[in-house]
Amino acid sequence: MTGFARVRRVLEQGELVVSLKAVNHRGLDLHFHVPPELESVEHEIRGVIKAAVARGHLQVHVSFNRSLGETPALNRELFRAYLAAFREAAAEYQVSGQPDLNSALRVPGMLAVGGAEELDEAVVQAVLETTAEAVTVLNVFREREGAATAEELHARCRSLCSLVTRMEEIRTGAIPAFQKRLRERLAELLHGAAVDPQRLAQEAAILADRSDIAEELVRLRTHAGHLDQMLNAGGEIGKRLDFLLQEMNRESNTILSKTGGIGDLGLTLTDLALAAKSEIDKIREQSLNLE
Repeated sequence: MTGFARVRRVLEQGELVVSLKAVNHRGLDLHFHVPPELESVEHEIRGVIKAAVARGHLQVHVSFNRSLGETPALNRELFRAYLAAFREAAAEYQVSGQPDLNSALRVPGMLAVGGAEELDEAVVQAVLETTAEAVTVLNVFREREGAATAEELHARCRSLCSLVTRMEEIRTGAIPAFQKRLRERLAELLHGAAVDPQRLAQEAAILADRSDIAEELVRLRTHAGHLDQMLNAGGEIGKRLDFLLQEMNRESNTILSKTGGIGDLGLTLTDLALAAKSEIDKIREQSLNLE
């Protein structure tokens, strides 16, 4: 599910901002953008997020601007490296121009307050608390989108069950047509040869069973009902839904493989099975948005 959250907190030591941006993803994929002084806290930030988010591609931006209670110090080593790189590029590519001081001072780490002072425990704790608050705000957006997605999936489940009901009705009417086709086919193959009637009945029963879609329809309806129950139960269902949809897709493919050769009724069953498969594919697409 997609979502965005930005939380700002003003501390005695400076201003802290945590931004989270989430888009759909099969697993939990975290990408961090933090200043060097906060790199040691990244693992703890990751733990706060993983405790409340199980799925999605998240961009995590954390910034901390210290209060200017002291005169900023120029990072002379970094500034010399900046000038050297500028002049080297200008000479190599024969580009005229002079370094811009304003641009240089905006380079991360060019200006520092308090030297290489480490963050105190209060700031670290504030970072974790602000991250937790941002995750809460993010999940409000994601839950809102998840509710809308769940409602759409409920509607598609109802549509799928309607298609199954229609196929069950047609299947009942198609049984005589299939039996007639089977008798005609056997007559063509035997060419009037004598065959044990009992043996013939056994083979016909086996062929009829292999061509019947009753079991597939029952399983497809059962899976649709299970999907509906999972949505009503809530919680983390994304990965479980993946496995269930694989089974539903397998049943629809089996139905398609069995519905040929019985004339118009077979074509109608094929159309309905294709419609069911389309609904399953649309459910699969939307399931990627669920956690």
